[in-house]
Amino acid sequence: MSDKRVVIIGAGVVGAALADELGELGWTSVTVLDKGDLPTPGGSSSHAPGLVFQTHASRAMSKMAQYTADKFKSLSYNDEPCFLPVGGLEVAATPERLAELHRRHGYATACGVEARIVSAEECLKIQPLLNPEVVLGGLSTPTDGIAKSVRAVNAQLDRARSRGVRVLDRHEVLDILMENGKVTGVATDRGEFPADYVVCCAGIWGQKIAAMAGLRLPILPLAHCDAITEPLPSLAGATTEATGPLIRHGDGGVYYRERFDRLDIGSFEHQPIPVHYSELLSVDEAEIMPSTLPLTLDDFEGAWKETHRLFPETANLSIVEGMNGVFSFTADDFPLVGEAPHLQGFWVAEAVWVTHSAGVARALAECLTDGYSRSFNLSECDLNRFDSFELDDSYVLERAGQNYLDVYAIKHPVEPIAGPRNLRVSPFYAREVAMEGEFVPVHGWEMPLWYGANKPLLDTLEVRERNPWAAKYWSPIVAAEAKATRENVAMYDMTALTRLEVSGAGATAFLERLTTKTVDKAVGSVTYCLMLDEGGRIRSDITVARLAEDKYQVGANGRLDLDWMNRHLRPDEAVVIRDITSETCCVGVWGPNARTLVSKLTDLDLSSESFPYFQARQGFVAGVPVTAIRLSYVGELGWELYTTADFGLRLWDALWTAGDDLGVIAAGRGAFASLRLEKGYRSFGTDMTFEHDPFEAGLGFAVALKSSRDFIGRSSVEKRRTQVERKLVPLVLKEPGAVVAGREPVYNGETVVGYVTSAAYGYTIDAGIAYAWLPEKLSSPGTDLTIGYFGERVPAAVAEEPLFDPQMTRLRS
Repeated sequence: MSDKRVVIIGAGVVGAALADELGELGWTSVTVLDKGDLPTPGGSSSHAPGLVFQTHASRAMSKMAQYTADKFKSLSYNDEPCFLPVGGLEVAATPERLAELHRRHGYATACGVEARIVSAEECLKIQPLLNPEVVLGGLSTPTDGIAKSVRAVNAQLDRARSRGVRVLDRHEVLDILMENGKVTGVATDRGEFPADYVVCCAGIWGQKIAAMAGLRLPILPLAHCDAITEPLPSLAGATTEATGPLIRHGDGGVYYRERFDRLDIGSFEHQPIPVHYSELLSVDEAEIMPSTLPLTLDDFEGAWKETHRLFPETANLSIVEGMNGVFSFTADDFPLVGEAPHLQGFWVAEAVWVTHSAGVARALAECLTDGYSRSFNLSECDLNRFDSFELDDSYVLERAGQNYLDVYAIKHPVEPIAGPRNLRVSPFYAREVAMEGEFVPVHGWEMPLWYGANKPLLDTLEVRERNPWAAKYWSPIVAAEAKATRENVAMYDMTALTRLEVSGAGATAFLERLTTKTVDKAVGSVTYCLMLDEGGRIRSDITVARLAEDKYQVGANGRLDLDWMNRHLRPDEAVVIRDITSETCCVGVWGPNARTLVSKLTDLDLSSESFPYFQARQGFVAGVPVTAIRLSYVGELGWELYTTADFGLRLWDALWTAGDDLGVIAAGRGAFASLRLEKGYRSFGTDMTFEHDPFEAGLGFAVALKSSRDFIGRSSVEKRRTQVERKLVPLVLKEPGAVVAGREPVYNGETVVGYVTSAAYGYTIDAGIAYAWLPEKLSSPGTDLTIGYFGERVPAAVAEEPLFDPQMTRLRS
């Protein structure tokens, strides 16, 4: 039970759910404020159509949708249900969409959502109004349904009130009160409310409230066309709000739900219609509510034509009601959940749809209670995941607008964003363009997947063909670059990797407290370790190179690592943490001839005796001051060479010229991904996330429990060591040339037992590789399983890792 004071701004579906969840967890001093009139204060929750489709490519988003559906099913308000379990049906009007539904079936089953692919005939049995000449098949999800959001808001607020939560409407927040970097309360038009925590659940007004706290949110309110038809003859006399399933017509960018004898139509087919929060009318000024604008019929025209095609019975009907409902999109299509980086106690839950509302609220309530969410992986949703350029209004406008258009798009897992592009380029970019690099943005950096200039390498190499889907954003050149790395030497642009500098008299003690292995070793040592939360789960995996007694270079995974470190920096610690990524660059030189190449340009002793694996040295390469770290994510001899950005091009050119007689090549991220999986190297955010612990992820070696040194999460992770129930293991695909993409379900017989994380083809071992989470009892090498891939079952077997060079002789040579 907590007596900390919490003020929740916004009594929509997220704020109401949070109040309910906090009440359940024993919080006794919670106040919910809204400027509108309850039960419909005028935000997006008040008009939301309430479609809950639980299938999502993101495991976390799917799990939050499942939690929301389950919770709403258990709620009622005035004896009326808060969830209508009508089921969902996604229909295909093209062969490409039907294939996509098979892939989405894999997402669903991998996440525990009941789903099955159904024929065109079955689609018509489920919803007889559909046009048999249009529908080719569908994906049926019987546990999906309609969330009655206004009822759900009231039911949750009533329960919260019964637990002591105070709910006040007609209270407009005017300012966020703060002192010494901590929130102290909110000021409203009806007085001040002191608080230890303030949570912004203001929806389409979220940017306005966050700005009061000095926080910039990368969200964009957009208007969405929604209309209701005249009564359909086939639904005449309907006394139940909806009996037919929710319909998703992805090929038309439209969704449908029944409203008694009428059809409710929502469209993502039109161009984005941005609405700045300053343009929203007040509660008193709005004719209906601030979040609903007049329907723009020109924007709705395409959806109406598609409706006539899919539902022929509507051809002679008219639209009788309509609106442009406003709700929020983000720059990367995920919600914003977390605490402000600069203001302790100010939390955000924004850009959350009704679909995920209760799940997000549960996660946030757990964060406030325990410091982390026990139930959900929030890494994709964390407020602090964005680089500074991603907060720019023009960037958000373009990205959020494209995300609106892509709601029903068939998106490949490695498909790059269309724009904005060329925001960040490494010093080597001009050379990479000249070598016909095929680029993809990584943290805004343009990074090559492969180089067209390496095509001649295919003259002496036979590469297995791929099916059309697997061949997207891939080239057989990837295989050639991987082979050259294994057999000779290659240069990799590693500039996009996040680099942090931790320095000062307290740097060592600070890192000792945050990391799972000691970094207090000799200058020049490099440590692979983890950062954990208090529950013993992985926050990140990092490398820490000690460059001086009081200076370290940390190889991190992104902005969340910087945020985590800053949050755990004590006011009295003499520590400076800097993100040095933009001011530096990195070339990875890897392969059996890496030593021969680099030795031509440096007086550093690169022998294994003087410069062993996991060591760092500072010196010069071709007159360029470098930090050379002997690491290799591809499993070959080599070095990461870091220098400042101004010297980057000189370093690249010198290495390239010196490697000419060796046949050096430049290699891209495609080869990199293949080689790292052959060595079993994990990728945080894909292979393991906030929901996993080191021992189940196969990273127990990175946790030092024999020493008495304490670190964040130690007591919890010690308990977890003997409680491993699942494991991350490699599967090798049995069919020649077979590949999968990631996020597919893994089957033991007919039972789904796990899911794929990373996947690639291993060109050295000549087999497809898929890392997967499996129950511990099925994780032994030799266990035969199958992977669901576009409706087919791909035979695979658990393998011993690493799959290549298990004795580590190549790395240590």
